[in-house]
Amino acid sequence: MPSEPSLFDEDSPDRESGSGAHGFRPPLAARMRPRRLSEVLGHEVLLGQGALLPRLIATDNFGSLLFYGPPGCGKTTLAEVIAAETRCRCVRVNAVLSNTAEMRDILREARAFPERRTVLLIDEIHRFNKAQQDLLLPDVEAGAVRLIGCTTHNPGFYIIPPLLSRSHLFRLEPADESVVTLALRRALAEVERGLGASGVTADDAVLAAVARIAEGDMRRALNALETMVLSHPLKTPLTLADVEVFARERRIRYDRNEDEHYDTASAFIKSMRGGDPDAALYWLAVMLEGGEDPRFIARRLVIFASEDVGLADSRALTVAVATQQAVDFVGLPECQLNLAHAVLFLATCPKSNSATEAIFEARRVVREEPRRRVPAHLKDAHTKFNRAQGQGAGYLYSHEFPEGVSGQSYVEPPVKLYSPKPNGSESAIAERLERWKALRSKAARGGPSQIA
Repeated sequence: MPSEPSLFDEDSPDRESGSGAHGFRPPLAARMRPRRLSEVLGHEVLLGQGALLPRLIATDNFGSLLFYGPPGCGKTTLAEVIAAETRCRCVRVNAVLSNTAEMRDILREARAFPERRTVLLIDEIHRFNKAQQDLLLPDVEAGAVRLIGCTTHNPGFYIIPPLLSRSHLFRLEPADESVVTLALRRALAEVERGLGASGVTADDAVLAAVARIAEGDMRRALNALETMVLSHPLKTPLTLADVEVFARERRIRYDRNEDEHYDTASAFIKSMRGGDPDAALYWLAVMLEGGEDPRFIARRLVIFASEDVGLADSRALTVAVATQQAVDFVGLPECQLNLAHAVLFLATCPKSNSATEAIFEARRVVREEPRRRVPAHLKDAHTKFNRAQGQGAGYLYSHEFPEGVSGQSYVEPPVKLYSPKPNGSESAIAERLERWKALRSKAARGGPSQIA
């Protein structure tokens, strides 16, 4: 019994071939790219009623623009739509493939024909080095070209300040699941540019599942849908089972050296600090699935143990250091168990940042106030010469006094740096310090702990 035809079949009557039977056809994401501003989905903050960008486009009164956001959020699409809406000549280059000579030619031509109103669209503009970015400055400043730069990297780190100051910066967020689902629905129905000729259908639950896989990346979602449709019998529905088969091969989006790395690590730390073990474990899993170095995670745990748990539970540092050693000794995949153990312990510990506040305050006092001299009774008295100078004279040996409190001063003038928090074990420390304060006060009034 013959199998159902597929869009892979060369002789399929429903197969769209683009330019001829064996011609190249762009991916679905490229074919479905919006051609007008009204076709752009999502980005309500940037494109909604009253927003700045649509007004700049409508009046054709924009200068240079920088679009910053994750892959597939629509940066290049928006740039091309702007050029089309304003009827400008759009020259598109990719910073990975371009060079200084090409840029000089483009800029020279733009200066020679100002009536063409050239928009220079540079994808991956963060790939340009400082000299290449400097090359753009005179023509951007003079208005010979209107630059639209697109980048997935933080412009504050990769774009030179003079270029950044001459541009409007817009941050694009990943597309919402509902927006991606709507785009998939359009692509599945569109005959000319989309997948409508296949006759393949899908209900909203299936399209939403594809959208979730894409994690806000519109390009990834559309190309995933195309892959599933091309491998599916014509005129039959896609199911959740088909999506599950496709999803087994996916890898989460995670850039170990850029914003994704820092943003995820920040969420991880703040989840532990906020006492949410479930959220902390989730972000730990994201980092591990994304290929993060477990030694980086372990180092963050060691820092967290003192920065955020501190004296509220001093076992935290012991657990964190033991985890760091276990990560080095065991390695992946087994060390994920050690990391999970430590993350759950730290997230559920009582919290105190008193050690953090105390050292910061101590360093501020040292930097900003006159240096306090070491009192004579605290100076080293191991040599005969030092003792002859009066060093160590009058020192009271703390172990000879109740609770080890002699009442003697250890820095003059006194300085208050440490303020215990009422959390966990530190509440007992606060009580102990208050008791010692009373003993010192009694000694100052001539009690049993009086200074000799």
